[in-house]
Amino acid sequence: QVQLVESGGGLVQAGGSLRLSCAASRSRFTLNTMAWHRQTPGKQRELVAQITSGGSTTYADSVKGRFTIARDNAENTVYLQMNSLKPEDTAVYYCYAEGLRVVNVEGATVRRDFWGPGTQVTVSS
Repeated sequence: QVQLVESGGGLVQAGGSLRLSCAASRSRFTLNTMAWHRQTPGKQRELVAQITSGGSTTYADSVKGRFTIARDNAENTVYLQMNSLKPEDTAVYYCYAEGLRVVNVEGATVRRDFWGPGTQVTVSS
């Protein structure tokens, strides 16, 4: 299994910045795509940004130009730099990792989804 631990959330004024970090525990799984999602009460969890093991990134339209996702493969860590924060960015932010593990000599692969417990980000107006 992979344990994900987020940090860096908190309270910030509109226009401010926060940097979220997510550290993944060492395991037999290779981490492929890593991402940040967010959720507010009564709404579905939504993708904020994702990054592949090769460094390709995808962003939600609502955060393009303001948020930057990055990862350190050697440290199994993914980051989310959030600038120009808006009150509508207020949410619980969850770290996600796609884990892959080869299970036999033929190369059969097991895929698992791993989630962190979440960190609260609150942006005041």
